[in-house]
Amino acid sequence: MSPLKSAAAMPAIMLGLFGLYTLEFGVVGILPVIVERFGVTVSQAGLLMGLFALIVAIFGPFLVLVSSRHNRKKVLVFALAGFSVCSALSAFAPNFSSLMALRIVPALLHPIFFSAAFTAVASLHPKERAAHAMAQAFVGTTLGLVLGVPATTWFAAHFSYEASFLFCSAVTAIAGIGLLLMLPAQGRPVAMSFAHQLGVLRKPALWLNIVATVLVFTAMFSVYSYAAEYLKSQTGMDGSTISMMLVIFGVGGVSGNLLAGRLLGKHLFKTTLLHPVALAGAYLVLYVLGSANIASMAIITLLWGATHTSGMVITQVWLTSVASEAPEFATSLFVSAGNAGVVLGSAVGGLFINSLGMPGVILCGLIFAGLSVLAIGAKALIYRGQAGRVERISAAH
Repeated sequence: MSPLKSAAAMPAIMLGLFGLYTLEFGVVGILPVIVERFGVTVSQAGLLMGLFALIVAIFGPFLVLVSSRHNRKKVLVFALAGFSVCSALSAFAPNFSSLMALRIVPALLHPIFFSAAFTAVASLHPKERAAHAMAQAFVGTTLGLVLGVPATTWFAAHFSYEASFLFCSAVTAIAGIGLLLMLPAQGRPVAMSFAHQLGVLRKPALWLNIVATVLVFTAMFSVYSYAAEYLKSQTGMDGSTISMMLVIFGVGGVSGNLLAGRLLGKHLFKTTLLHPVALAGAYLVLYVLGSANIASMAIITLLWGATHTSGMVITQVWLTSVASEAPEFATSLFVSAGNAGVVLGSAVGGLFINSLGMPGVILCGLIFAGLSVLAIGAKALIYRGQAGRVERISAAH
């Protein structure tokens, strides 16, 4: 395998992940436009993201089981083509029902692309560099989560509603062409039987890791789902300042991912256990010191972004570390658990807001961060005899 070609494939994978997460979360940035264009309520428009995450959570593992038997490069290119076509069609959807229907195919392709992408990333690097490479790939996810939303907002504001979807279509199309040209042949996948892959579900340790992942994502998204509204109501920031803070959040996320990738290869358990502790610390700092002062809030938001986003690569490595014999299926379980946490976090965070006002999301985040520490610690105590083996596995993922 050519090192040059391998290196060239990474930007295409990162761009594909950026496009995927812009597709999933970008509708948040144009919700007012969608509400006005189709005459629906805000809660109805919100289903565009909620339904997407729910489909991923429910169907992800099964779809990955089926797709894992096919050529990985073709699967990646096919999925990106699906993202691109559905985004282009969404630009010209005649009504809200058709727009909602056009979210179904990308949601079904999401876990297929995600699992295949990270398995491909691991194949491009030596085992000892795999965790760091995955953290680099997660930069694309981070930018999609943090910059994809304001990007779609910008295109809709400066050009048109259609342009916001066509932007996503173009990004995923370019990523697909890049992978077609640059990704080395992945070879014929090992024909793992469904029974072999499903066999990992018999591991209690895997289920404990799944629970921990759901709890961590709930802690993350119970607050992040309401980030813009929190900054507006609790610090008095205007829209342009909030947009700038979200960009800073993204910069922190990129830095946090890269740091987490290095730490995971050395200390999987310690890094995983300390993540929700650091996340809780960031929430407390945000609650106590949050203000309209741009300089101080830039530092706070940078810390928040680093602790929030690093949770993605940390929980992925933690979950898949006990299912190395079926890496793509294990990654699909991570995707499903993560999306379940997104749905649960936004829902529970909303309940805390209804009961305690906007500061309630901080309490919600702290509670689930604490539950995450308990779940991770309990699993480590139960399987403490395997700690050394798991630490070595982390370097291979």
